[in-house]
Amino acid sequence: MANGLTDIAGIRVGQAADKEAVTGCTVLLFGKPGAAAAVEVRGGAVGERELEPLRPGHLVERIHGLVLAGGSAFGLDAAGGVMRYLEERGIGFETGAARVPIVPAVILYDLGIGNPRRRPDAAMGYEAARTASGGPVEEGSVGAGTGATVGKLFGMARATKGGLGTATASLAGGVRVSALAVVNAFGDVRNPATGEIVAGLRSGPRSSKFSGTSARMKRGAARRSFGRPARAGASTTLAVVATNARFEKVSLLRIAAMAHAGLARTIAPVYSSFDGDVVFAVSLGSKRADVNAVGTVAAEAVARAILRGVQKARGLGGVPAARELRGKRAGGPRRRA
Repeated sequence: MANGLTDIAGIRVGQAADKEAVTGCTVLLFGKPGAAAAVEVRGGAVGERELEPLRPGHLVERIHGLVLAGGSAFGLDAAGGVMRYLEERGIGFETGAARVPIVPAVILYDLGIGNPRRRPDAAMGYEAARTASGGPVEEGSVGAGTGATVGKLFGMARATKGGLGTATASLAGGVRVSALAVVNAFGDVRNPATGEIVAGLRSGPRSSKFSGTSARMKRGAARRSFGRPARAGASTTLAVVATNARFEKVSLLRIAAMAHAGLARTIAPVYSSFDGDVVFAVSLGSKRADVNAVGTVAAEAVARAILRGVQKARGLGGVPAARELRGKRAGGPRRRA
C-alpha cells in the first residue's frame, strides 16, 4: 500500500497549483461507473457546488469526481474543467441527450496568503484531472493544500502553514479505509496521543512557539479579534474517506459522520463559524464490512491524514511550516551553548 487515498482501487488523484499565487486544487476521479458517495457538513462557512446528488433520495446514485480547491467561492470554477475532461471521455450521468459528469466541489479560503486575484479556475481543474493517477499522493503544500494555513485567531502574521495529507487503515478481510484531508483550520492542530500542538497559533509574528488558540479564546481574545469581515469563511478543513467495501448513500452518510471524529480529535477549536468543515465518504469495491467498524477506522485515518498534512507542509507566502518551526526550536539551545 502507498498509505494514501489511491490505496483504494478505482481512485485517481490529480493536483495542480499556482505557487506564486499560493493556491491550487486537488481532483479525485472515480472512473466511468462512478462511485457511491455521501457528505456530512458541519462547519459554519461552507462553500460548495453540487452537493445535493450526495443526499439520500436524490435521483443521481453515483458521482464521477470530486474537487477540493482553494480560492474561496471563486475556486468552484475548477469543477467546470473537470466536467469537461470527463465529458470528453464519455463519462457522466446518462440523460439521453448527453452524459453529464457529476462532480461535487468544495472550497477553502486562501485569499489572504498569496495573490487574491489568481484563483483555481476551469483550466487548473482540467490540468489536475488530466494528470490524475493511481500512484502515491503527494502531500504537504500541494494541490488544495498549497495555500492552507492554521491557527488564525490573530490573522496570518501568527498563523502556521497547513497542507494536504493522506493515510490508510485496514480491517479484517482485506477491507481498506483511506482518507485525504486538506487542513486550513481556524484552530490549532494537536497530536491526539499527546495533546501537543503540532501546528497553529504562534506566540508572535517571529515566534517558533505555539500560543494555543483555545486557551487564548478562554482568556477573552475572541472578543478582541472576532467579527472582522475578513475572518468570515477564512478557514476550512476538507476530508474524503474512501473504502473498498460496498455501501450505499445511507450507510456512507453514517461513515462520513463518524469520520468527523478525526477532525474533533486533532483540531481545536473545530467547527467554528469561520470554518467550512466537510467530510465526504466514498465507496468503490464489493467487499463486505460493518458500517460502524468502517466509520471507526475512518476517523482514525482522518486524524492521521490531518497530522500528515501539517507535518509535510512547507512554508509559503511568508507563513512558516511546523517543520521549520521545529528546526528553530531545536537549533536555539545549540546556538546559545
